[in-house]
Amino acid sequence: MATETESIIATGRRKTAVARVALLPGSGQITVNGRSFEDYFPTLALQNLVLYPFLAVQAMNQWDVRVNASGGGINGQVDAVRLGISRALLKINPELREKLREENLLTRDSRAKERKKAGQPGARKRFQFSKR
Repeated sequence: MATETESIIATGRRKTAVARVALLPGSGQITVNGRSFEDYFPTLALQNLVLYPFLAVQAMNQWDVRVNASGGGINGQVDAVRLGISRALLKINPELREKLREENLLTRDSRAKERKKAGQPGARKRFQFSKR
């Protein structure tokens, strides 16, 4: 269990997006790359995904969140931030593991673009085959 004065740091990843999350005791202010999270994640659906770990453990407006997100697109970054927040909450209170696990918030989505293979035009696609 962490003390109230230090920040808790955790990392979340999704596809090529990486989010480094720092939780500090506070009033629920969230900043992503120096901008407010309402500004960075413009739609309500994306904002709700970011806030979902706090809702799952009834910890709204107890922690200030500072996020450094890079790589990927907006949806990948949202999922990376969500995983980072969940992991940070778990560091704060290990007893939250069951609730977070129930909501599938601790599972890293490992799907990523498959690499292109040599001798073919894409990852799975083959060049046209001709018998004659």
